[in-house]
Amino acid sequence: MKLETAAYEEKMKKSLAATETEFSSIRAGKASAALLDRIQVEYYGTPTPINQLAQINTPEARVLVIQPWDIKALKDIEKAILASDLGINPQNDGKCIRLTFPQLTEERRKELSKQVSKLGEDGKVAMRNIRRDANDKIKEMKKSGEMTEDEQKTSEKSIQDLTDKYIKLVDAAVAAKSAEIMSL
Repeated sequence: MKLETAAYEEKMKKSLAATETEFSSIRAGKASAALLDRIQVEYYGTPTPINQLAQINTPEARVLVIQPWDIKALKDIEKAILASDLGINPQNDGKCIRLTFPQLTEERRKELSKQVSKLGEDGKVAMRNIRRDANDKIKEMKKSGEMTEDEQKTSEKSIQDLTDKYIKLVDAAVAAKSAEIMSL
């Protein structure tokens, strides 16, 4: 009985998607509403994402405008942005909050590129952990007699091929994000 690789492929897809989501949270000199996804605002005692409290627009390439549906939440949103690791001072005009993203310096580009590489490496580690789990399952099946030695070798090879495929996809995503950062 050969190991079903579909479940492990699904885990690798999710890991790749999580890595790409992490990439979207990196501030690369241009405004993106995705940068605010991780910021939670204390709204009536409940941590709430900004996009559930306000409309977020990008009128210019390097400007985000946050217009809360409840004006009372404006100060709370401003506090949450200041407390976050975004590194940008919000400009509050009483009706909306403006976030202006500065141009990237060469030093900052290199720093962001290193951060992308680290996130990519974390994604590859996750892929390898999934491979390890699959290989442990294969050895367990072989030991219990559910699988022959040939089936074990075939299953291990298919898991390795799957891992190689997804590690290449992570590498491609890292290269694309690094190129995007360096071109800004």
